[in-house]
Amino acid sequence: MSELLWDDVKGFFDLDWEGCLPDVWVTGTTVQDWQAVLDLIVASGWRSEYSEGGVVIPLPRAGEVLSRPADAECADLRVWLTSDVLAIFRLESADEIGFDVDLRELQGQDRLDVLCGFLRAIGRRLSKPVVMTPEGDWDQSHPVLGFDVESDRVVLLAEPQIS
Repeated sequence: MSELLWDDVKGFFDLDWEGCLPDVWVTGTTVQDWQAVLDLIVASGWRSEYSEGGVVIPLPRAGEVLSRPADAECADLRVWLTSDVLAIFRLESADEIGFDVDLRELQGQDRLDVLCGFLRAIGRRLSKPVVMTPEGDWDQSHPVLGFDVESDRVVLLAEPQIS
């Protein structure tokens, strides 16, 4: 059963209004939370690819990645939720987990359900809210949807624009 209906949220997936790459966040995290997410990705069987500076290498432990020097090459983890839906994690800080999704890959109810399932899986694993904000909303002041721990589901956090 769908948590959100496409017709109710498609305004948040408008490529012109929202930008193509909204940000998804979990704040107040630790190295252990990052490791829990990495373990979830492996256990769920999602295809993934870890790289540092564009060089693909085996996925290390979260503590190893997050303790690298500040000037180290960028660490990315690409996770394919389906063959054509990708989430890109940036392993930069233990304090928050952040990743991008591509709205061009998330058009329609089936793709929305994939995204909601992913947010729910992360939120349940960490027992923390997971929120999606417009591209570039670095202070996370305009969340549009996310996993709500108390209701144990993905919910709208704002009213969609009417096209």
